[in-house]
Parts: sequence; structure tokens; C-alpha cells
Amino acid sequence: MNYFINIKLNPSKEIQENIWLNHLYTNFHKRLYDLKVDSIGVSFPKYRLKLGNVFRIHGSQTDLGMLQEVDWIKEPLKFCYISEISLVPDGVEYRTVSRIQTTMSQSKLKRLIKRGTIKDKDIKGYKAKLFQKSLDNPYVELTSMSNGQRHRRFIQFSKLQKNSIIGKFDTFGLSKIATVPWF
Repeated sequence: MNYFINIKLNPSKEIQENIWLNHLYTNFHKRLYDLKVDSIGVSFPKYRLKLGNVFRIHGSQTDLGMLQEVDWIKEPLKFCYISEISLVPDGVEYRTVSRIQTTMSQSKLKRLIKRGTIKDKDIKGYKAKLFQKSLDNPYVELTSMSNGQRHRRFIQFSKLQKNSIIGKFDTFGLSKIATVPWF
């Protein structure tokens, strides 16, 4: 994880920043899936309440070079600025960037109803709990490659730490164990 690429989104009046990020992240996921690599991670260094306008990709120089062999971004450069592959600066801290899921969801309720495993009288209680346990983490909204449906992938950030932890990343560049440089 000694190298990174920054992609800075330049939203337009017609298309908001989060729409560009959703599209970019979907394309990134497809590219990682095609490459079948587990050594590329992501971070969102401008994250506050939203993920922000900078999408940072971390990996080795070789991995990032493979990622860029194909134009996976597929966007005119007027909508985003893509940096060169650069060396991570000295003295950075580290954190995990991972997915967080709630144990309750609207789609899970639909499955329970369809299977008949929830009684009519319990549906209202489930919905009330669902509302109380909703996540307020930032998220990207992705389009499924298999069925075309949209789903939200909520992102969780660990506390900053001094040392990096080596591990594997999923095809979304996320990991509950492996850290990415944070600067």
C-alpha cells in the first residue's frame, strides 16, 4: 500500500457529486472484479457527513498500473481529475474503511413476508425497529451487475492508528481488517 491514485470529482450543476461517485464506484468495483485482485483498497479523505469529492485508491505500483490498463472510469476528464500513481507520503496514519450493514432491512422484511416466517401482527413492530436501527453512515449507491437493481453500501471508518495492518480487500476495495494510509 505504498502508492495511491486520487480521483477528484468535479460535479456540474446538472449532476451532483454523489451521482458521479456512485457511477465511478460501480465502475471501480467491476474493474476489481475483472482483475480478481484483493490487494487494492479505497479511502475517502474528504469524508465528513458524506464521502466527499475525492476517491483515493491504494495499492502497489504494479496493482495500480494493472487497474489503469483499461479505461474503467469512462468519464470525460471535465468531470474528474485523475492523478498519476504517487508514493504515499511519510508519517501518515492508517485506518480501515469497511462496509457496515444493519441486521434489519426492508428487503429482508419482504423476504420474511414472502416466506411466511413473519406474522402479520409482527410486521408493524419490525418496521418500527427498522426505522430506529437505520444507519446514518455515508454510503454509495451501486447498481447490481446481475439484476440491475440499486443497493446502498454503507461505509464505516475505524479510528486512526499509527501502524498499518496488512490483509485482503474485497472487490469494492473495502476491508474490516486491512488498513489504508490516511492523509
